[in-house]
Amino acid sequence: MAGSSLRVPDALIGTLGVNEEKPAREPIAEDARLDALDERLRTATEREEKRNSSKVQGVDANYRSGNRALADLIGGVLGGTVVGLAIDALAGSTPWGLLVCLFLGIGVAFRNIISAANTRPDDQGDAPK
Repeated sequence: MAGSSLRVPDALIGTLGVNEEKPAREPIAEDARLDALDERLRTATEREEKRNSSKVQGVDANYRSGNRALADLIGGVLGGTVVGLAIDALAGSTPWGLLVCLFLGIGVAFRNIISAANTRPDDQGDAPK
């Protein structure tokens, strides 16, 4: 059996997907209506993309103010913690320096956020007065 090959009978060749007959119908040529529909669809898609695209390039003012508020909160908490731990290490008043400085840092962070929220958007680029 090592040298034998599998032979397909001639009667099965037509049923295995080998078909020599011409198709009953010729393929339909492109229709002008389909081309017009494709063109209208393409222009409508371009118009929608242009209409829905962002008008502002880069980072907008709301994103900057949100990042500033987050930085103020994190900076207030971390700054109060570091200063409070340093006072506790020097003075030996273990929890009180940390607690007082932590709340002071949070208070300063909220004051900065409130003052940033009360300034006008056109004044934010200017130096603080």
